[in-house]
Amino acid sequence: MQENIIIAASESQSQGSSMAHSNWQQQLSHAIRDPKVLCERIGLSREWWAGAKVGHDLFEVCVPEAYLNRIAYADINDPLLRQVIPLGEEALTPHGYVNDPLEEAEHQPVKGLIHKYAGRVLLIASPNCAINCRYCFRRHFPYSDNSPSRAQWQQALDYLRSDTTIHEAILSGGDPLAANDRQLAWLVEQLESIPHLKRLRIHTRLPVVIPDRVDDALLGWLTSTRLQKVVVLHINHANEIDQAVVDACARLKQAGVTLLNQSVLLRDVNDDVPTLATLSERLFEAGILPYYLHVLDPVQGAAHFDVPDSEARELVAQLRDHLPGFLMPRLVREIPSKGSKTPL
Repeated sequence: MQENIIIAASESQSQGSSMAHSNWQQQLSHAIRDPKVLCERIGLSREWWAGAKVGHDLFEVCVPEAYLNRIAYADINDPLLRQVIPLGEEALTPHGYVNDPLEEAEHQPVKGLIHKYAGRVLLIASPNCAINCRYCFRRHFPYSDNSPSRAQWQQALDYLRSDTTIHEAILSGGDPLAANDRQLAWLVEQLESIPHLKRLRIHTRLPVVIPDRVDDALLGWLTSTRLQKVVVLHINHANEIDQAVVDACARLKQAGVTLLNQSVLLRDVNDDVPTLATLSERLFEAGILPYYLHVLDPVQGAAHFDVPDSEARELVAQLRDHLPGFLMPRLVREIPSKGSKTPL
């Protein structure tokens, strides 16, 4: 679901409110990383514990308090919970679901960089995320082999300097905003020194799951760069957008950032017309323009989220009867052999 070149309820309320005044690093360090604790905090009965342990052993749990506080207590069908709760179904191995569904390993000319689409490259700016979404297409990605040191970044930067057809650098991960601001400011400074680069794109979920990440330090280096700035958020359901997220988005827009959103169509999360329509409306109210609606990338462990293409097309056809054109996300699939996203 990323683009193109590659370079973690009732009882929670008291803890969540106390965390609200801590910085984003503290909130990230206190994210829930134990499946049993997650089940207990959101009031799930013991019947869910064993499956949660199975899923966690395959891809560890990570849910920050700020996101946990938006999940309905004791409701296994809560659309936010479904995105982050590990399940026993993740151990199933259906045909066609693989560890590298986008074949990114074949498009890495240097460490930490993926060059797949013309005119833009993607840099793995951080191996870490603030939340581990169960459908993540990079849940098996070899981050240990793609987390360059500052010295090793020079290879990626030299690659960018050598190709004048590249106009856009995309910071991805993991989540690029999980890196500290000193590191990010240095990297962006290096990028803006490359004359033919015009745009900086950041694919992130951090302003959604920990809105306090949009702090003065982040806004400082974002505001100062000459590069045009685009932040692509990842929001799948309107319930993810609380007032703190709205405020964080407002701060980004004040810094001259264009805000887009990409969603993934997920079974039992957002696979109906009213939910998708409400999401687009809520996004626009928060100053975010709907961009892509991805069908699921066939990554091993996520098959239970799949919505068939025929059903996805019908949902989007019905959605057009409810929304103006500028609020319609483009339904797409990423096919490894193609030079762009494939509209469905």
